[in-house]
Amino acid sequence: MTLPKYNKIMLPLLKLHSDQKDHSTEESYNYIYDYFKLSENEVKEMLVSGKQTIINNRVGWAKTYLTKAGLLEKTDKAYSKITKRGLDILKEEPEEIDRAYLKRFPEFRKFIKRKEKNKPDSKTDESNTPIDKLEDSYNELRENLANELLSVVKNSTPEFFENLVIDLLLKMGYGGSRRDAAEALGKVGDEGVDGVIKEDKLGLDVIYIQAKKWEGSVGRPDIQKFVGALEGQKANKGIFITTSSFPSSAFEYVSKISKKVVLIDGEALVNYMIDNDIGVTSETAYQVKKIDSDYFVE
Repeated sequence: MTLPKYNKIMLPLLKLHSDQKDHSTEESYNYIYDYFKLSENEVKEMLVSGKQTIINNRVGWAKTYLTKAGLLEKTDKAYSKITKRGLDILKEEPEEIDRAYLKRFPEFRKFIKRKEKNKPDSKTDESNTPIDKLEDSYNELRENLANELLSVVKNSTPEFFENLVIDLLLKMGYGGSRRDAAEALGKVGDEGVDGVIKEDKLGLDVIYIQAKKWEGSVGRPDIQKFVGALEGQKANKGIFITTSSFPSSAFEYVSKISKKVVLIDGEALVNYMIDNDIGVTSETAYQVKKIDSDYFVE
């Protein structure tokens, strides 16, 4: 049989979770194999990259879309659970769940807004080069990864988040040795870590760090309190890292003060993680080649 597309997988996948229990990614794979009665050869059929099977890739995308629409939620790194909205949808007994169906939910519309907004009409699409299309696909994959990564970070423990911050700052060139960084950032506070880290390996200057897992927006008063802490430490530089967001007033405030304060919200955090290979790994790589004109010079 032809392997099912991801839109055909979404409804069965949601039904798997109808028992309101946590289900692992591996369970999801096996359930879809059985549901569609896939043969051993079909299950093993690989993507062109050779890094993942086609069916597992499609199950992954189906789960991502259901999660972005609020029908499933992540409960751990590799586990998910149905939401009340998901249960309500099953009560409607839909024949199929696809992208069009999920657009009824504002969270999903927001998720695909960028792609839909930038989606060219047929005339414009004809003028796009293969490289343009490749870059669009890459950007979509990266955005999906960033959203998923932020969800995992938010579900991590304060201790894990502390180590994540240390690993990221070290990879970015701060902190000297990991031992130095761990000692500097070893004070676990309320859902986060606070401390001082070297700006460079020689320790010519230090940076005061506040890194906290927040759900709501971090307001200007929180930033002012942080700046006050800098003053108490006689420090001129600081980094405030959060898993949530900052209002525009917070950025306006730090742009006007004499101290150098960098604000890193959840979106920026996960993009730094992706750029520095923290918590992510390369799935595949495609080389785009061109003619080497020098080779043909006689």
